[in-house]
Amino acid sequence: MIAARRSFLLGAGALGLAGPAWSREGLSLDGRFVQGGFAMGRTWPRAIVFVDGEALTTASAAGLFIVGFDRDAPTSARIEVLSGVRRESRDLTIAPGDFAITRIDGLPPQTVTPTAPEVLARIQREAALKTEGFASRADADHFNGGFIRPLETWRVTSRWGAQRVLNGTPARPHYGIDLGAPTGAVIRAPADGLVTLAEPDLHFEGGLTLIDHGQGLISAYLHQSRLDVRPGQQVIQGEPIGRVGASGRATGPHLCWRLKWRDRNLDPSLLVGAGAPPPA
Repeated sequence: MIAARRSFLLGAGALGLAGPAWSREGLSLDGRFVQGGFAMGRTWPRAIVFVDGEALTTASAAGLFIVGFDRDAPTSARIEVLSGVRRESRDLTIAPGDFAITRIDGLPPQTVTPTAPEVLARIQREAALKTEGFASRADADHFNGGFIRPLETWRVTSRWGAQRVLNGTPARPHYGIDLGAPTGAVIRAPADGLVTLAEPDLHFEGGLTLIDHGQGLISAYLHQSRLDVRPGQQVIQGEPIGRVGASGRATGPHLCWRLKWRDRNLDPSLLVGAGAPPPA
């Protein structure tokens, strides 16, 4: 059984908060300046991009870049770009998210808190595979046209960022948005990208696919019943990549859709319909 409680009617993923387009010579920014959101920018080609003083990425050959704000990001962020002696920056205000509390009961205890040595060894092996898949840093900017949704029809069964309580025990926040759909429904790539992982049977995720859309912006598709892509494959927006299922730690057929920018968890629904800002 799943029950959810929210302080407001909509969570951060549904609000679609947009940062106002901002432009100055050398730096244009737009995006969703909210916890779980992002800033998409345009600057000088191959400029170094700093976030709060730390060099985190490099703009593409076209001058495009993206940075992400985690679920628990602070209320401000400074974006700075550097190209030779040229430098530009902007301070952003990051709006707070409003996250649900989701309770899931009736899960097998070994699924929630595994203790069997063979299961723990399996989880450790699979964690290494996922770490490698998420470490990809494709030199691309396929995020520049934003995302489409990976399913044609769906219903949201759990919003992004919800604090989960599994069998009465608080767990880590849910860094995916759950889209309920029938088993076998086609999952499509939300944007062009490089498949970095395609595993059909992981302990937690079941059938899992990871796609790098450039600069470490990696989308994930969990609980699939079938995978239609392989690691190293280039996919285009709208291309079928798998089928909805209930594999791994799932209570019914759905797609858990996730997104990471480097080590930061983002709400993938906020990229839907987004686009790169125009040149300054």
